[in-house]
Amino acid sequence: MLDAVFYDTPGLRAALAAREEPTTAHGGKRPSRIVDFSALSDPAGSLLLIDATTEPYVHRYQSVEAFLHSPYEETRRVQIATVTGVGSSALGSAAFAWDISAALGQPVLAIVPGYGVADVVLQGLGGWFGFGMHDFLQSKSWIQQGLANVAPRTAAIGRELAASVPDAKAVHGAPVFRHGSGSSDVLHALMLHRRTPFQLLVGHSKGALQIGNAILSLPTERTSGLRVVTLGCPIAESDAGVDYFQYLGLFDALGQLNAWGHSPTEWVPTWHSTNPKLPPAMDAGKLTAKSAAERPPKRRGAELLEHQPVIRTLQAPARAARKRTNV
Repeated sequence: MLDAVFYDTPGLRAALAAREEPTTAHGGKRPSRIVDFSALSDPAGSLLLIDATTEPYVHRYQSVEAFLHSPYEETRRVQIATVTGVGSSALGSAAFAWDISAALGQPVLAIVPGYGVADVVLQGLGGWFGFGMHDFLQSKSWIQQGLANVAPRTAAIGRELAASVPDAKAVHGAPVFRHGSGSSDVLHALMLHRRTPFQLLVGHSKGALQIGNAILSLPTERTSGLRVVTLGCPIAESDAGVDYFQYLGLFDALGQLNAWGHSPTEWVPTWHSTNPKLPPAMDAGKLTAKSAAERPPKRRGAELLEHQPVIRTLQAPARAARKRTNV
């Protein structure tokens, strides 16, 4: 239900059905089965490599180590990663990443949030009483540390993806997050250990905070030239060579409540959802394509010339995508 409120899950289903119709019409196996995913079938978090232009459209990984050491070329050439907000399952994460992949004409890695038993209270606080308070409590690790000490088997439920991070921290065998959340730990590990770190990160709602936590302690050489796009939750900006494009809706009461004094780059006439069937919704693909094509805002003490390779890499696909999708 939360997926449908905040992400274009009907659009994802329709797009996949249209692409797979020639195959299914002849009795063949569908290239993708992401439409069968639900919060119940995949609650623990995973990595979904979404490519709206190439079959099989969705590649699924349940281990960070397996993704990092995969022999397949698509895992090495993906330059964009997304993180969704509270309550999103694999379906919502895939829908959000699909919008961006279709707009840019490039593959996108969706990090599906893993909501384990130890996160239930924190997810409630984060979803409805302030992302900032959730971020503070989760970073302090009071609840997860306590449960890991008292009931480690229970604390480990729903944290398989986080547990697969290289050098994952654990208490009595239960994974304990080091960067505020499971998604932050996963993204931090990918940015740190991939041969080429991501060049564009996109976060919606609390996913933006998870991106902020993930890049805080990364070496400068792993973040130089990085672009971060936030939708519905502006975050504190780091000076470690990162360019921020932050969008907040004029009618987004939840996002404004959780801004915690951080100003967006641009106010847009939308509310918190990215589902176009619930207007006025944010157009995740359009805003991301716009950010990928624009010259980054000048930061204090930073030279724009160092970002030219990123601009050239992301700008051409974005221009082509705008022609195809009339963005």
